[in-house]
Amino acid sequence: MVIPNSATTRAVIFAPQGRDATIARTLLEEAGIRSIVCANPLEFESRLDDDACFALVTEEALRLVDLHGIRTHLSAQPAWSDLPFIILTQRNPASEPSPDATVLYEIATNVTLLERPFRPATFVSVARTAFKGRRRQFEARNLIEELHEGEERLRTALLAGHLGTWELDATDLRLTASAAFKALFGCVSDDPFSYEDLLNSIPGDDRERLRETVRITVKTGADCAVEFQNVWPDGSIHWADIRARLVCDRAGRHPRLVGVASDITDRKTSQEGLTTLNEMLEERVAARTAELREAHATVLAEIAQRERAEEQLRQAQKMEMIGQLTGGVAHDFNNLLMAVLGNLDLLRKHIPDDPRTTRLINGALQGAQRGAALTQRLLAFARRQDLKVEPKNLADLVRGAADLIERSAGTHIELRQNLPPDLPLALVDANQIELAVLNLVVNARDAMPDGGVLSITIDHVKIPKTSDLPAGHYVRLVVSDTGHGMDADTIEKATEPFFSTKGIGKGTGLGLSMVHGLAVQLNGALRLTSEVGVGTKAELWLPVTTMIAAKEKATEPCSSGEAAEKITILVVDDDALIAMSTVDMLEDLGHEVIEANSGDRALEILRQDRAIDLLVTDYSMPRMNGAQLAAAARQIRPELPVLLATGYAELPKGSGNGLPKIGKPYRQDQLATEIKRVLKQSAGSQTLRFTS
Repeated sequence: MVIPNSATTRAVIFAPQGRDATIARTLLEEAGIRSIVCANPLEFESRLDDDACFALVTEEALRLVDLHGIRTHLSAQPAWSDLPFIILTQRNPASEPSPDATVLYEIATNVTLLERPFRPATFVSVARTAFKGRRRQFEARNLIEELHEGEERLRTALLAGHLGTWELDATDLRLTASAAFKALFGCVSDDPFSYEDLLNSIPGDDRERLRETVRITVKTGADCAVEFQNVWPDGSIHWADIRARLVCDRAGRHPRLVGVASDITDRKTSQEGLTTLNEMLEERVAARTAELREAHATVLAEIAQRERAEEQLRQAQKMEMIGQLTGGVAHDFNNLLMAVLGNLDLLRKHIPDDPRTTRLINGALQGAQRGAALTQRLLAFARRQDLKVEPKNLADLVRGAADLIERSAGTHIELRQNLPPDLPLALVDANQIELAVLNLVVNARDAMPDGGVLSITIDHVKIPKTSDLPAGHYVRLVVSDTGHGMDADTIEKATEPFFSTKGIGKGTGLGLSMVHGLAVQLNGALRLTSEVGVGTKAELWLPVTTMIAAKEKATEPCSSGEAAEKITILVVDDDALIAMSTVDMLEDLGHEVIEANSGDRALEILRQDRAIDLLVTDYSMPRMNGAQLAAAARQIRPELPVLLATGYAELPKGSGNGLPKIGKPYRQDQLATEIKRVLKQSAGSQTLRFTS
């Protein structure tokens, strides 16, 4: 409860002469004390409640008041309350209070007389004294209520915890115990229960332990805490836990132990049962030790196998996560290179014939093309590059790249090759295999800065099932060197993306990771073995195929410089930079271009009555990807040719795999060639449907 202040309490004034009431109220307001003037005796009596800080009444006003009601009100005050009265009296030469004031003296015990006329300072001092006295009463009320609430909370807590309270006088060992405490020892509340009775209920050593604990607490002031057995009058055995602290008076005398006690029989019973159970379990464990020893070797083997499997799973998950990350980076980088290559390609056509400017643009184009090669490595690691797999002889591919291999190895390296002519075929992407071989050759060359021997060997191997390959026939391409080699930790990290043992600026750390990603994508494996100071051997295992190699067909040349028929093309790309580059290249080819930045906008345009000969759309777009847009567009215009542009060349199953595609980044001549091919295929399909 909050202690009332001058804002919530008020002085009660009753003075029939209005002048006295006005003066008193004015002085009280200046002193910061609120007041209320009563108009009649009944109002004055009703205002004498707990909100009154004191009562101010004139001597003559008491003659008008029936003091019986005031007597009844004051006698009903709580113990903390003693309402102050200030009586304004007339000066009496005999210094005796008037009979009216004397009557109020008999009723109230807190009365102050103030003779009139009085000095304002005297009046304010008396009023403030009465006000402060009333505030102290309010404070006493709050303390009483807090003590009462504390006692109630303590009583509730003791009842909830089934605790009994006790107090032991350390001088004469007189025990004062609550009914709950006595119940812990099998006694009812009315039974006498002394300290000797308590000790007599405790058997054996527990009794002496309790005495010793009490003695130490009295001597040192340490907390008393002891558990012991006790026997009830009916002979049943129980357990009790008593705790206490030493308390003295203000003078440090009259020491006594004050504490609580609880019944812990259930807990002790549970502990004994648990101990018995543990003993039984120990016997069972001992009985089965021989069996466990026999199975120990098997369990260790299974654990080792499980750890290997978990480690393989962690590595697979890690590589999958990194692959997703690098695939996303490569896609975004492809978009950037798309804008760079396209704009440079157009810029080269429209600048004056200046050799220096042409050289600068060609240099920028070469840098962008190297960036495109880097994204292909990233996509190879992420297993998202567009693999055009065909049955190929690996020996023929290596022979075809002989010049590149020799230039990459350098003149200080002795190159040895063992390429049998009668090897079986493997399903591979020729360009990616050549790139993988070049990566392995470059790594081998860098491992031999002072020269050495680089060997390329291809053979046909049949193997049983292993941890990374199923059983079957494989073509194995081995690139080995006599360089400085790698330790076990380096071998373990060698295929991680961006990991490199070369210096800063001397390698991307993507060579082996690209080869590893390519091998996995072709259902094969990359195996590395190395010895420090001896050299490294990289083995690319690829499964043999029974498919027959197709004969190469002569490709129809197509140049962006050829006169092309002017058509209307709808270009859809959510990236404004890519869309602008594509539109510029198409307009430079002489086509009319309509641009849309989303699939929804493209469908709105297709629903209009406008002639559109070709739809060129990006694949990766929010809300509606390119494959979904193509399907929706074909519902509006069934004969509309569609060209899908994507940095993710390996699309999910059912996501436009039957559509013509052009991979990002592309140049103007590539775009012109693909448009001509798509239109030619579309015209052939329409002719076939018409004739049938």
